[in-house]
Amino acid sequence: MKRMAVLAAGAAALTLVPASEALAGKRYQATIARTTYGIPHIEAKDWRGVGYGVAYAYAEDNLCLLAEEFATVAGTRSLHFGPEATATLGFEQVDNLSSDVFFRAIIDLPALQEGAKTLTPRVIGLLDGYVAGYNRFLKDAGTQGIPAECRGKAWVRPITRDDMLRLNEKQMLLASSLNLAPAIANAAPPGSPAPKAAINMPKPGELGMGSNGWAFGGDTTANGRGMVIGNPHFPWKGPSRFWQMHVKGPDGYEVMGVGLAGTPLPTLGFNKDIAWTHTVTQAKHFTLYQLSLDPADPTRYMVDGESLVMTPQTVTVPMPEGTPAVTRTLYSTRYGPVFVIPNRGITWSAATAFAVRDVNRSNQRGIEAWLRIGEAKNVGEVKTAVSETLGIPWVNTIAADRHGDALHADVTAVPNVSGEKIKTCATPISGLFAEFAVLLDGTKQSCDWDVAAGTPVSGLMPASDQAATIVRSYLTNSNDSYWISNPAIPHRQLSPVLGEYGTARSLRTRSNFTETEALLAAGKVDHARAQAHAFANKSLAADMALDEIAALCSSESPLPEAAVRGCKALAGWDHRFEATSRGAALFRAFWAKAGRLPGLWQVPFNPADPLNTPHTLATDGTKGEKLLATLAEAVAELDTANIALDAPWGDVQRVMAGNAAIPIHGGPGTLGVLNMQESRPAPYGGLMPVHGTSYIQIVGFDDKGPVADAILSYSQSTNPASPHAADQTRAYADKQWHRLPWHDADIRKAQIAKPKRIAE
Repeated sequence: MKRMAVLAAGAAALTLVPASEALAGKRYQATIARTTYGIPHIEAKDWRGVGYGVAYAYAEDNLCLLAEEFATVAGTRSLHFGPEATATLGFEQVDNLSSDVFFRAIIDLPALQEGAKTLTPRVIGLLDGYVAGYNRFLKDAGTQGIPAECRGKAWVRPITRDDMLRLNEKQMLLASSLNLAPAIANAAPPGSPAPKAAINMPKPGELGMGSNGWAFGGDTTANGRGMVIGNPHFPWKGPSRFWQMHVKGPDGYEVMGVGLAGTPLPTLGFNKDIAWTHTVTQAKHFTLYQLSLDPADPTRYMVDGESLVMTPQTVTVPMPEGTPAVTRTLYSTRYGPVFVIPNRGITWSAATAFAVRDVNRSNQRGIEAWLRIGEAKNVGEVKTAVSETLGIPWVNTIAADRHGDALHADVTAVPNVSGEKIKTCATPISGLFAEFAVLLDGTKQSCDWDVAAGTPVSGLMPASDQAATIVRSYLTNSNDSYWISNPAIPHRQLSPVLGEYGTARSLRTRSNFTETEALLAAGKVDHARAQAHAFANKSLAADMALDEIAALCSSESPLPEAAVRGCKALAGWDHRFEATSRGAALFRAFWAKAGRLPGLWQVPFNPADPLNTPHTLATDGTKGEKLLATLAEAVAELDTANIALDAPWGDVQRVMAGNAAIPIHGGPGTLGVLNMQESRPAPYGGLMPVHGTSYIQIVGFDDKGPVADAILSYSQSTNPASPHAADQTRAYADKQWHRLPWHDADIRKAQIAKPKRIAE
């Protein structure tokens, strides 16, 4: 309450002076109006002002989170939090020392500073404005205005443009080499001590990334205009949380949507003519290289018979007071840094090493790409924006416009590596890496990325070789590859670097197509039907498996007592993950094991029927016995966790807001649930969501502009003292959609406080 009083007093002081007098001649100025759920509407006359207002409003809601991010990218986590504590990098936990070594080595600040000279003036304005707005908030808040969680901490400090460059670099690497941070930070020549940090091979299906996105064209909507359903799946905690904003800037720029920590404008949302969402693409944004080392020196490697020296880089990581700094030397090649994953046989020996080349290192084109998307008047202009900049780092773009056109563009920054090159440059062990990345032969210069004319950076794959489709029916993506975004129009085969072709789709993708086709078969889409579609909470795995499980349960042969209890609980389940669904927790525990059983399906995958295959649970002989044994194991698991087999799902999966429990609907994507919520055991019992449905938007258009309903599942603020720390979470639990105020009259009507004008 004290912090809120300080902020209110500051706001009052800022509005006492007439606006024209207070803002005259100021370098940075913005107006911030807050509406229902604390959503800020930021207006500025120039790009500096946009960044200024966005940063100030974001810091009001999430200062501690953002301040910690700046400490992370500066490589000072060990100093402030201890080397053995952990950081959230991408979607995984990494020890602080590995994090610090990684960022101090991989972020090439001089190169980023040089690259910033080529950025457009408006991007520079956004970055510099963000710096000024963040620092202004620190000044206005004072010591007592800082949230209790980070008050008085040395890592809460003013920032510079360098901090923004570092943070942008981290965001670009989020779904690529950032996931190799411990593997890079702990790579050392043979003879060095074995790394103490945990180093694992990231698996695409386990990186925690996901999302669903739909673009409906005019032929499928009730009013003949386009409609977008955006359902990105992102973490509930940490720096990859979304935050809502509405931005009005110069030259008619006006966009409402969300961004991640430190983004100076919406990166997913809508304007008056188009709406868009993103899903993490299956395309690979880096390649690995297998190196043959010089027998005389393991820090030299051979390319076309020539011995090349690796580039050493010594980094020093400061430690807490009284502890000596840690110094490490990492090595880099023409392809990129050397990395190791010992438990997968990826080691640095006297003969062999491995390096990673990431297409998103020094990718500073992203902000300009999102600016251009936000300015687009139709989906053709969205396609042009992503194609010309090649700045979108790791997400599909799914969009629709008021004219009734729909777009799916799997066009990102990817290495220009053809299918033929992948074959000719494969090494004997390339197949072992295929699920994770493309492994190429580093001994041949010809195996480097191809150079295509017209790309903004050498080595990028041109947009013409990637996948982009515009239709008036519908297009959708649930993180599988470009191959099928509408079953009626499968895409032609492209380079394997863009994802798998002709392979089995995930249960979530199959559920998407099944439910979408059923939705359209019942009539054209409007907001109400889109809302029901987004939150149906059906499990395709349950629909596919439970008839056969029921048959096993009715067997005349005696069953284990635990299996009998499990059969009874599943018989009463509605196949959904609604808060009221009984038996959902048991099926979740069962399918986590059963879904991995070999020979699970009687009918195998058929590329000619990807929506319906594989299917029919295999229950003959020992396979049926194994399924019942697995069910018994799931019963025992819930018994151990003190979860009743028929407990309502909302009593099991919940979050705490103070002392109040909020039931959370939605379930695992691996069970074919579109409204994905992945959970872990909670300290207060049951399960708590950690990753899944985050910002959900349904955007259509009428004669006046966009018509948008949305919910941010985990709410705007990470400050427990904020009134907006759990208000939208309660709305999500109740499926209460919020009609976003876009027009000035609607904003004024929804305001929860007087507009705040800031300037300096």
